[in-house]
Amino acid sequence: VDEQVARLREGQSILDAVAGRAKSLERELGSKDREKLDQYFTSVREAEKRLHKAEDWEKQPKPSMATKPPADIADPADLVGKSRLMYEMTKLALQTDSTRLVTVFIEEDHNPTVKVPGVSQGHHSLTHHGNKPETLGELRRVEEAQFGTLRDLLASLRDFREGESTLLDSTSIVYGTNMGNANAHSNDNLPVLLAGGGFRHGQHLAFDQKQNYPLPKLFVSLLQRLGIDEDKFSTTTGTLRGLEMKA
Repeated sequence: VDEQVARLREGQSILDAVAGRAKSLERELGSKDREKLDQYFTSVREAEKRLHKAEDWEKQPKPSMATKPPADIADPADLVGKSRLMYEMTKLALQTDSTRLVTVFIEEDHNPTVKVPGVSQGHHSLTHHGNKPETLGELRRVEEAQFGTLRDLLASLRDFREGESTLLDSTSIVYGTNMGNANAHSNDNLPVLLAGGGFRHGQHLAFDQKQNYPLPKLFVSLLQRLGIDEDKFSTTTGTLRGLEMKA
C-alpha cells in the first residue's frame, strides 16, 4: 500500500509542477489561448481529484471474509460450472466493496463436449450450426444453462440488502456477445442484456436491423448513470433511446 500511495503522490507532484509553470505562462497569452489554458487547468484539477480518490481507496481496510477460497474447476468442458464460479466471486467482490468494476470474459474450450444434458458437441461447433434444427436445439440447451447462472447472479444481488435498496439496484450489469450471428461471423445486431442499476427493465428495445443503432449509446447512458458528465463514447454521442430510470 505504501508503494502504491507513493506512486500516486509522485503523480500529484508532477501535476503541481506543470500547473505552476502554466500559470506563469498565462500572463503572456491572449484571450483565446487563456481560454484553452483554462480548459487545461480544469483537466489537471480533475486528474488531481482522481489521484486523491485513488489514494483514499488504497488506504481503506480490506474486507475479511469467512467464505472459503473457491476451488477452481479443472474440467474444460464444464462451461456452466466455470461461469457460475466466476459469478459467485463477482458477487463477493461487490458485496464486500473490494472493487467497483468487474469484467468477466467467458471463453469456452473449442474441443470438449459441453457438460449439459442433451448436448453432444463443443460450444464453438454448435455456434456454427448451419441452421440445422438438431444443432440449434443443442445450442439452445447450452445457452439456457448459461442464462440460468446469470439468473442466479441477479437473484443473489437482488436478495442482498443495502439500506433501503439492494445490491442489484446499485449495480449495472451488461451481458452480451461480440457476435450477432456466430454462424456467419457477423457482428451486426448484437444481443445485449442490461440488468440492475436503477433502470426500468422488463422491456425489449429493438432497432432497425439494416441501419444499425449504435451500441456505444448504451455506454453513454451507463456513464451518466455513474455520475460521469460525458456525452460521447467511441464514435457516438447521445444516450440510448428508450432506456429510462425506474420511477
